Amino acid sequence: MKTIISTSLVQSIMAKEAFARESSEKIIELAGQIVETFNDGGKLLIFGNGGSAADAQHLAAEFVNRFLINRRPLPALALTTDTSVLTSIGNDFSFDLIFVKQIQALGKPEDMALGISTSGTSANVVKAMATAREMGLKTAALTGGEGTVPEDLSHSCDLILNVPSDSTPHIQETHLWVEHLLCEMVEKTIFC
Repeated sequence: MKTIISTSLVQSIMAKEAFARESSEKIIELAGQIVETFNDGGKLLIFGNGGSAADAQHLAAEFVNRFLINRRPLPALALTTDTSVLTSIGNDFSFDLIFVKQIQALGKPEDMALGISTSGTSANVVKAMATAREMGLKTAALTGGEGTVPEDLSHSCDLILNVPSDSTPHIQETHLWVEHLLCEMVEKTIFC
């Protein structure tokens, strides 16, 4: 058991270090785009599946409520939380459209769509990113995998932050780390 703990810890740290090495400029760029979105009166629309859905909700909560600073709420919305909307779209049309239709209903050109997909291949995330781009929203994605970013996603995203790991848990741990980092950077830029 102690070996499992120490191995997991080392591998998680390695994933974060590799991501920070490869993507620090992109992290700064994404934080800047989120700040620009909020300053221009736009909102952040966040979505993903499974653990990434939980991340979307977590990130939206940090922006709407607070992260480290007591400040005014920032407009962020997780498209993963309305079970009536999700299940009606999934039942009447397709699970692949659960985020597309919400972006069509709620998205404006001053907004930003942030898709989270551990693999980068989730069909509903890829389709939503394409829709957001067609509608003129800023688009960004958090992904993972040691290979190249899937072509569908790379064509529909202005900015892709890819964790260079094939371990789903370590990709998700790195996503949470960068999500907290983005909250801190955005808060300090806007309010300090």
